[in-house]
Amino acid sequence: VQLVESGGGSVQGGGSLRLSCVASGYAYRRDCVGWFRQAPEKAREGIATIDAGGTTTYTESVKGRFTISKDKSKNTLHLSMNSLRAEDTGIYYCAANRRSGYDKLDVRAYAFWGQGTQVTVS
Repeated sequence: VQLVESGGGSVQGGGSLRLSCVASGYAYRRDCVGWFRQAPEKAREGIATIDAGGTTTYTESVKGRFTISKDKSKNTLHLSMNSLRAEDTGIYYCAANRRSGYDKLDVRAYAFWGQGTQVTVS
């Protein structure tokens, strides 16, 4: 299984970015997948998830600004980010293969991870 993120970059506050995560050896339609973020000197945190049925979950700080979606035909997960703030800066990771017993936004819930893509908001 390989997850490869792209779309990160540097933007000014209020700007937008769209992250993508292409999976090989894994089908996003199978179960819950998500985006996580690790800010400098902070623990990795859950940002958004989407389950097999399309139900989404967001951490409070990104509600109304970020949208998670998946393109099943291209086996690609997206995160559209609008109204970006300095506190959104960090490395963004996609994650897949959720394990039972953990909350959807818990980093311990996922077995597969991408290498991350940097987002910097100034």
